[in-house]
Amino acid sequence: MIKYTLVCEAAHSFEGWFRNSGDFEAQVDRKLVVCPMCGATDVRKGLMAPAVSTSRKREALSPVAKAEAEAPAEDSETKNEAPAPASATPMQPSALLPENLRQKEIVEALRLVRARIVENSENVGSNFASEARKIHYGDAEERSIYGETTLQDAEELLEEGISVLPLPELPDDKN
Repeated sequence: MIKYTLVCEAAHSFEGWFRNSGDFEAQVDRKLVVCPMCGATDVRKGLMAPAVSTSRKREALSPVAKAEAEAPAEDSETKNEAPAPASATPMQPSALLPENLRQKEIVEALRLVRARIVENSENVGSNFASEARKIHYGDAEERSIYGETTLQDAEELLEEGISVLPLPELPDDKN
């Protein structure tokens, strides 16, 4: 997953997660990317900080990912992909504050999706990353799970080919 900083036509800045730049472009073309502050669909990529690769992170990479990390960097205009985030800080909850009917509908749809996932999955708490690896590598029973992990652990799971996605905290979830 790639995290982009996005800017709408009204200069509101927000973040979005996409599988790759092609998915971002396709969603923008179909007007599926919407500014959470004003509802604008004219959205573009904003300035983003570059990813910084550390030696400790490179050591943790799989052989394929390590080869990609050590390969010469392509020109960002040629590759047309934004750098992946390299933050090692824990994931922080964020909130989308609905200001119009469309946003309220989106938040409600996300709430239903989240409820379905929680209802049909096992909460493994802070053991999410290790349990996801056990399931992926066949060391534990295959099942749907959810829990808590850091952004760094989530990125490492994705680098290993383990499909994970963020489970959003929505407004009023903690009230």
